[in-house]
Amino acid sequence: MSQCKSDISGWLVRRANRHLWVVVAAVLGATAARTARLTSDGGMDNAIVVRAARTWLAGGSPYDDPHFLYLPSAVLAAAPQALLPPTALRVLVPLVVTGCLVGGWVCALRLHGIPLRSRFASLGLIALAVGFAPFGHLVLLSNWTATAALALPLALLLASRGRWVAAGVVVGLAVALKPLLAPMALLFLFARRWRALAAMIVVPALTSAAAGLLMPDPVGFFTRTLPFLLRGDDTFVRLYEASPAAVLPRLGVPQPVAEAVALSAAAVVVLCAYRRWCRPGPGPLRLPETAAALMLSAFLVSRPSYDHYLLVVVPLLLAGLPCAGSVARSPWFWLALAPQVPGVTWPYLEVVQRRAFKDAFTLCALAFTVVHHGRSQGRVGRVESARTAAVASF
Repeated sequence: MSQCKSDISGWLVRRANRHLWVVVAAVLGATAARTARLTSDGGMDNAIVVRAARTWLAGGSPYDDPHFLYLPSAVLAAAPQALLPPTALRVLVPLVVTGCLVGGWVCALRLHGIPLRSRFASLGLIALAVGFAPFGHLVLLSNWTATAALALPLALLLASRGRWVAAGVVVGLAVALKPLLAPMALLFLFARRWRALAAMIVVPALTSAAAGLLMPDPVGFFTRTLPFLLRGDDTFVRLYEASPAAVLPRLGVPQPVAEAVALSAAAVVVLCAYRRWCRPGPGPLRLPETAAALMLSAFLVSRPSYDHYLLVVVPLLLAGLPCAGSVARSPWFWLALAPQVPGVTWPYLEVVQRRAFKDAFTLCALAFTVVHHGRSQGRVGRVESARTAAVASF
């Protein structure tokens, strides 16, 4: 990334002074400390996984808890936490979650060729922690979405360097912890990287099969969790889901119609992701924009779909801001993020259970932005190609 640009990008990619990094450390430290102060077990969502691991260690089935929505391999991964005292969990877990988010941001910067000591690296991290509400929500809940927020940009960074099989292994490990990155199988299909696709499938399959054999209910994920996810009939969880399939019925839309709308929107975004992949273009934007579109398509239709899922996509897109032609330079990108500014009270959405409407707007607006940006860039690319051909023929 050139540091001699005349626009704001040139200022952003220059080296930040130490005082800015002190601010970064203070903000991130305060976010983690708040979780340690407010929780007794390291976060509500992490506690669900740890409780499932404790149940397994005691001889029971982790799938007795309907809110445990993970593969069996996650139980083994959470087992070390089950052996720690609550005091250690409340301190260590927020730090690990924050570290995963910082690591994901670092990988996203490297993917776009942004210097890690730049002003943009520090300011972007501050903006995410202070100006993007899902960041604080994820640290407070300590949800394992943080592993996907780290694994996706890391896998894309490896793929950009030609290490596709390693990228498949990273995604596979993330799926073994939480199946959030399953849509990345389509990226490997688009790229025709069959060995990477095989690695992505084999890693969670083998780890889950091995873990399942150690449990009293080896197929509990398929007999209990999967039907629960497909039905989506948990009235408490539904209040926080951002998928149109969950939000539209709250506005009076019949459930079959809402599901059809969500499926149609997801199919359109997948198609646009494929078209974006087929149009390489200059620079490093192809991989992150295609991956972001695939993840957004899944969030549009998946049950559940929460606000902190956006942290898998938003930092990946935001890191491309200094790059010409990136999604983050579109005004629609910032409009989509407006409802997620902490401290802003929106009329009729003051109640926390109505936050899902803001999250649904952000999700749908981001999907629209990525699709619209891809179409616009495609038209620009065709015009430039035609112009080049005309000049060559002349």
